[in-house]
Amino acid sequence: MATPHEPPYGTPHAPLLTVHGQAELEVDPEIARLAVTLTARGRDRRTTLDDLTHRNTTALTLIKSYGQAVADLSTGALSITPELGERSRGEHVRTYHGTLRLTADLTDFTALGELTTRLADLDLTTVDGPWWTLHPHSPAHRHAREQAVHDALQRAREYAEALNTTLAALIQLADTGSAVTGLHPRTHRTARMTRSAAMAHDESTPEPLDLEPQRQQVRAEVSAHFTMNPPRL
Repeated sequence: MATPHEPPYGTPHAPLLTVHGQAELEVDPEIARLAVTLTARGRDRRTTLDDLTHRNTTALTLIKSYGQAVADLSTGALSITPELGERSRGEHVRTYHGTLRLTADLTDFTALGELTTRLADLDLTTVDGPWWTLHPHSPAHRHAREQAVHDALQRAREYAEALNTTLAALIQLADTGSAVTGLHPRTHRTARMTRSAAMAHDESTPEPLDLEPQRQQVRAEVSAHFTMNPPRL
């Protein structure tokens, strides 16, 4: 008797047929993820922290202003790091360097280009992304699994027909793998460290970026064990 980790065995009266089924779909992405890194520098720890807090509030307010277009917004790591002077004696701190990371998931791509550009236009802000993906429970995963099962069943029937017989029963079906990938990640990265005086007086909204969603490849694989009616060899 086969264990759960071993394939079943057939008999001359119920030959065993093992096949693999697979499917690969190309679908539109459902989520665009942006990573935002806020930076502050100063000679005083409290001033650096206050500047970072102000930039965090500004970025959060901007992201939240897009309402339901933002499916998820989270705050990541915060760090305030003292930097010692290279030629100073003892533990004299030359400056403090602060960073704070935010992650925003958008499901409305019509707002993506504008939000990305406006975030990149903030002082001392780095924007990475977008990274395209699917919802964990996207219907695309189910469709891929269904097609993989249909592929396995079709292969099994073709092998049975080649032996001039038919399938009798399904003994075991196993999910052997699934994946979601994109061919070429599209990444926009910008870091605005300083602003010129002319830019400081220019409060106009920057031109939105034209970001094309990256198609996603959804793969599913199954392994199926069937018994056949005895073939006439």
